[in-house]
Amino acid sequence: MTSTEPTARRVLRAPAEHRLAATVRALTFSPYDPCARIVSGVFWYASRTPAGPATLTLRADGDGLIAEAYGPGAAWIVDRADAIAGLRDDVAGFAELAAAHPVVARLAARHRGLRMPATGQLFPRVLRAVLEQKVTGKEAYRAYAATVRHFGEPAPGPVPLLLPPTPEAVAAAPYWVFHPFGVEQRRADTLRRAAALADRLERCADSAEATRRLTAVPGIGAWTAAEVVRVTYGDPDAVSVGDYHVPHTVAWALAGEARGDDARMLALLEPFRGHRGRVCLLLAAAGIHAPRFGPRMPIRSFARF
Repeated sequence: MTSTEPTARRVLRAPAEHRLAATVRALTFSPYDPCARIVSGVFWYASRTPAGPATLTLRADGDGLIAEAYGPGAAWIVDRADAIAGLRDDVAGFAELAAAHPVVARLAARHRGLRMPATGQLFPRVLRAVLEQKVTGKEAYRAYAATVRHFGEPAPGPVPLLLPPTPEAVAAAPYWVFHPFGVEQRRADTLRRAAALADRLERCADSAEATRRLTAVPGIGAWTAAEVVRVTYGDPDAVSVGDYHVPHTVAWALAGEARGDDARMLALLEPFRGHRGRVCLLLAAAGIHAPRFGPRMPIRSFARF
């Protein structure tokens, strides 16, 4: 913990309809995320920046947002605050695409204040996405929270947050360190491989290059890469191919079909190319999901295997 007084501050202009909490919720894993959370309408975000540790806060104020930060990396993170708040998200042309489908048009109007954040920091998102591979949300969160607590350090500022683990610490850890966190060797090894390449991955110029480099890492496929670049770069076209639920949701919302596979999902999203991921985000924001059949996936504990 450091001083309770912020060391950097910036006033951001935001559209009147901007919805801060809805936009930055993509950066939190749950209300109890050890690295990022929303408290009384204020967003707190702990980060390791090139200039050092920092904690960013964002809060609505009149016609805009106030960005304040703590720690050695405060100036760096405040400089990116508008991107993290989704204010660099370019929605040009989306209204015309959305008008082609009544459901998408309605959701685009209803959620016009929802923007896509872009953190500019890749490894923290890789950590979360890899731990989310092929498990339930509860399993993924437990593994993520336990991993952060094991490797993390206190973040600057007055709120008790933890900094994300460093790639170096994750890469150096043997796979069995992750076992008590509920992470089997496959995901642990994938995470360790990505951590070893984190410096190169962080230097990717754009979403396309990051996707190519991520999917070259054994254990990382299209789903994980899309989950990473959508938040790191604010990529509005990133679609989570291989997701268990999203193809069904898209098929149900756009065609009234209770089930759909990846090919059907991509065909239905094709008219929105350039903003396909944004359409999926709007469906999620509206709480739309296909009818559910059969039992839910059971929650397992790899820690006991």
